[in-house]
Amino acid sequence: MHRARNEPFVSWMSANGWTSPELADALSRTIRSFTQRTAPGGGVSEVTVRKWRSGETTWPQARARRALEQVSGLSAADLGFAAPDRRKDRSREDPMLRRTLLTVAATAGASALSGAPPSVGGSDVQRLRQQLDAVNALDDTRGGHDRVEKAALAGAQEAVAFQERAATQRTRQRLFALAADFMGTAAWSCVDAHLLPRARTHLDRALYLAGLAQDPALVFRVWNSVAMLNHQQGTYAEALAAGQAARATAVTRRDPLYASLAHARTAIAHAYLGHALSALRALDLGATALTKAGTGVPRPTWIAFYGTAELHALTAIVHDRLGDPAGAEAASHQALAALPAAYRRNRAIATIRLSLSQLHQGDIEQATATTARVFTEMHGAPLSGRMRSLLGTFHRDLITRAPHSPLQTEWADRYRSEWSRRP
Repeated sequence: MHRARNEPFVSWMSANGWTSPELADALSRTIRSFTQRTAPGGGVSEVTVRKWRSGETTWPQARARRALEQVSGLSAADLGFAAPDRRKDRSREDPMLRRTLLTVAATAGASALSGAPPSVGGSDVQRLRQQLDAVNALDDTRGGHDRVEKAALAGAQEAVAFQERAATQRTRQRLFALAADFMGTAAWSCVDAHLLPRARTHLDRALYLAGLAQDPALVFRVWNSVAMLNHQQGTYAEALAAGQAARATAVTRRDPLYASLAHARTAIAHAYLGHALSALRALDLGATALTKAGTGVPRPTWIAFYGTAELHALTAIVHDRLGDPAGAEAASHQALAALPAAYRRNRAIATIRLSLSQLHQGDIEQATATTARVFTEMHGAPLSGRMRSLLGTFHRDLITRAPHSPLQTEWADRYRSEWSRRP
């Protein structure tokens, strides 16, 4: 007998960009997470997904159904599946078998009531949210550091474990969102520390969890970090693609602040690819979007860094790369004027960018004096890997432009001293 294709399921896959192999893989990983199996097997195959699409299978097996509901955030019924009607078979059912099944079910229910761990609800979600805010605050204080990464990874692991006992589907998605947020913080810590392979691993996991959470703001966060990671790796075409992926997320249509950051991120990639007009156009779009961003809108803590000051800081990078160090210097001054004193790391990085723009205009004395302020700004705190990399860039450019200058020698001595004594 010919069966009709499961149109709701096919439409959901298409709307969310799933292929049969990719969905089968995601479902298999989800099943392994809640069965605690590390070895392959017991998952969902591509053939199974195709049978769901074609209508050949109208009701997935229990484990596969649970995994599908976790990944999609929808019930099996919403995805077009129908539970088999077993009423027509009851007349042939063995009465003894029926009584046995009822007894087993009652016993299992009593056991669950007496011995099962309590379900996870809103208070647990709130506690994890506070824990995430504390980790982000630690990141603001210390920058890229293994303490931040370890704390974030522990939070992600706890959130994923909790979703097994989530009281509702909404709670489960909030836990997946928290896990993705924690992973995003772990990844960002590695980006800031210049631990690029580890950052890539964390970002892959964060993107997967953000997909399970169906949270476009978290998907945006991951793509934003991917763009920064690719920039550090010198893969500027991929950085541009990541910035464009961030710009395409639904949250940019809902909140102009996200749109502004995405435009600024693509502007940097365009600048490094030599696309001057596209870079400047993206900066203009970013500035325009920022004027439309509301200040009283509730947003996650990770994006608190972005605003007028950060846009000026990113503008400085673009202008310096496009051969306009005077424009970069002006933008850096604007960034430092707007940056709060509490953002020490951001102020230090903006200061290095300012010194680079001065150096690229040939003002050696001013540039070395400006860069020395970084060590004062970060007194008592570690220099992150990203900051050290920028200081290394300044050092190399200084040697190139003034190889025999006493100022260069004096600064190099200070640079080596600070480098050796800081963690």
